[in-house]
Amino acid sequence: MTGTLTKPLSKEETTLSIHSYEELAALHAIAKIFSQPGDLRDQLEHVLQEMSTRLGMERGMISLLDREKQEAWLDVAHDINIDGLDVTYKPGEGITGKVAETGRPMAVANLGQETHFLDRTGARRHLNRAELSFLCVPIMYDARVVGVLSADKVAQKVENLDKELALLSSVAELMAKAVHIRALEEENKRLRKIVGQNRAPSMDIIGHSKAMQEVFGLVAQVADSNTTVLITGETGTGKELIARAIHNNSPRKGGPLIQVNCAAIPDTLIESELFGHEKGAFTGALHTRRGRFEEANGGTIFLDEVGELSAAAQVKLLRVLQEKKFQPLGSSRVVNVNVRIIAATNRNLEQDILGDRFRADLFYRLNVFPVYLPPLRERGSDVILLADHFLIKYSKEMGKTVKRISTPAIEVFLSHKWPGNVRELENCIERAVLLTKTDIIDLIHLPPSLQLKEKDLERKERSKLSSVVEAQERSLIIDALEEAGGNQTKAAKILGTTKRIVQYKIMKMGIDPKHFRKKGKEAEK
Repeated sequence: MTGTLTKPLSKEETTLSIHSYEELAALHAIAKIFSQPGDLRDQLEHVLQEMSTRLGMERGMISLLDREKQEAWLDVAHDINIDGLDVTYKPGEGITGKVAETGRPMAVANLGQETHFLDRTGARRHLNRAELSFLCVPIMYDARVVGVLSADKVAQKVENLDKELALLSSVAELMAKAVHIRALEEENKRLRKIVGQNRAPSMDIIGHSKAMQEVFGLVAQVADSNTTVLITGETGTGKELIARAIHNNSPRKGGPLIQVNCAAIPDTLIESELFGHEKGAFTGALHTRRGRFEEANGGTIFLDEVGELSAAAQVKLLRVLQEKKFQPLGSSRVVNVNVRIIAATNRNLEQDILGDRFRADLFYRLNVFPVYLPPLRERGSDVILLADHFLIKYSKEMGKTVKRISTPAIEVFLSHKWPGNVRELENCIERAVLLTKTDIIDLIHLPPSLQLKEKDLERKERSKLSSVVEAQERSLIIDALEEAGGNQTKAAKILGTTKRIVQYKIMKMGIDPKHFRKKGKEAEK
């Protein structure tokens, strides 16, 4: 067999491809490695050693996937000296890059005839590549590629590339969580170095994700103008910070920035709050008062939660937007204002228009330049950046020396949906810094809801791990029964175990030996 295989393996093919108890024993040994506490990198190196010793797979490599760039970089290797090497693969580059990009296993029967093999480590430089086969499979966690596992094998020892790929895929499945967490560890180290370096100019906003870089681009584009801006996004995403960034990067930065929370002002007071009033204009109006629009003259007014304005207030606001002037309540004088308007809402104003809850003409006046602020769950590794930022902030405020967040806690952060977004994360970190008595924030310091999430993740992983091994064991027994024509004594001999154990396994797994007798008799004809 020559060339490169790119066909994805079905579950049936994966399960039926293992044919020896030695291989099952290797999978058990690998599963046991991850059941013990220890350094993840050491554990992954141990797995590569087991692959070499038990499975004959040499020069094993584990590459981690950069979640933002989608590049794979070599992290752990066996029988390859990678000290001082910075080996990376862009999406689609070489076999490793193709597997990382597509999520599909690949194999090469004759490495000497494969032009796509890059050998960036130089480990095969002095070897006869024609005598080697190369296997490469994706490491999947939560239905996405988190890394790539690859290894060489002596070509003469490879009977079936599909079976070899299936076996390597089983190893990859067992190490998936460890690789995922290992990637998080490295990403956390990297992001720690750039906290504060990836903020847009003159912005107190942290963001490294593609989604936030797009927001920064929009802010930079609109800041140097007088254009009205409508910021949309869920509660707690940081709409106020974006409004402040636009103002601080505009020609109006020397003027006032007046913030108005439209949801906090009663309907009866909204006109007075926005446009001011004269003494005696209404009961309780003991003094003349300037409105927020007048206070913002020469600067910016930020109308937060603008979707909560009443119908009457919407009419008055529309008039100001159109005419740039207004009359204070109870006054005959006209006030001309030079004000830039930035509005924000967590509501879907277009749906509110359909439901007659918001004026369409006002919406079009406000939505001149829309800026959508993504929720935290869509910002990927920004969770780590923000968590570290708040860790530093509250450590200083509380006079503590909390240095880091544990990897299990970070994993929970990345899996959590954060319905309260950045505000929820900040509150979570503040609480954790307050509770910890060490220099580490761990799972025990997180809110109970997040601790429950970690327990659910652990249960899921344990179940997944045991199901992988059980599936392999089941396939071995079925293969042996087929070969033995349903004879359990013969099947036990094929498997190198006792009849009693085989009987126990058959009963536990619900396998009917009678099903294989006919096949066995037909095979003898």
